[in-house]
Amino acid sequence: MTRQKQQTPASVTRMAKKLTVSACGLTAFALGLLGIVIPLLPTTPFLLLAAFCFFHGSRRLHQWMESHPWFGEQLRLWRQQRAISVKVRRVALLYLWVTIGISAVFVVQPLVYRLILLGLAVTVSIILFGLKTLPEKELVRGGK
Repeated sequence: MTRQKQQTPASVTRMAKKLTVSACGLTAFALGLLGIVIPLLPTTPFLLLAAFCFFHGSRRLHQWMESHPWFGEQLRLWRQQRAISVKVRRVALLYLWVTIGISAVFVVQPLVYRLILLGLAVTVSIILFGLKTLPEKELVRGGK
């Protein structure tokens, strides 16, 4: 006969909190994935939020994110050193300006909207240049 673990109100509350935080993490992760293809929907903040939520709600999902081949290394770098790699900054700036440029030339018509897009691109660029960056040779590899 197996003995069942009794659930106290505190353990039920803790489990509900973990499920809620994990659900928020999954939502943030989905929005981050959408941000890859939708120009003005940011990817990085949503992936950082997802990692934060998973850290507090699901260790397994957090470990999966940090070991993911596409973004795991950058998440670890941000968590450990609050920095991004020079390569990531270059790619982010290139993607930002190409998508904003295409949108401004081919999609958006009124000049005021084009100026708003330009303002957003300049603001995001300033933020990216303000972040601590590390050259590839200084990166912490393998989750150390």
